[in-house]
Amino acid sequence: MPSYLHTCYRIGDIDRSVAFYEKLGFQEVARMPIGDEAVNVFMGLPGEDPRLELTYNHGVDSYELGTGYNHIAIAVDDIEETLDTLGAEGIEPEKPPYRPGGRTEGPLICFVRDPDGYRIELIGVGG
Repeated sequence: MPSYLHTCYRIGDIDRSVAFYEKLGFQEVARMPIGDEAVNVFMGLPGEDPRLELTYNHGVDSYELGTGYNHIAIAVDDIEETLDTLGAEGIEPEKPPYRPGGRTEGPLICFVRDPDGYRIELIGVGG
């Protein structure tokens, strides 16, 4: 039976990216050097296997993101509280929380961007 293992992003600065994802609740689980060319940093949410792999290629500080990839999604208990906490760290949403498709019920969502420009969807599941 197949199972989902992880998503991998190429990043330009390990410390900057790890600090960002820690603000979203991730924890660094492991680092694995890939010869002299790269380092993989595995990040996971508490109680879960690491599902985010951040790959730093030595000497490369930025990448073109392209138009095919969109985002990963993270469930948060209280979207407003999460945005307040992130805002205090200088992380602002693309736009205020909203319900997709003009719905009047259901969870609020919003997007933030990591230091390399990758989009993260925050989905309020509580509160």
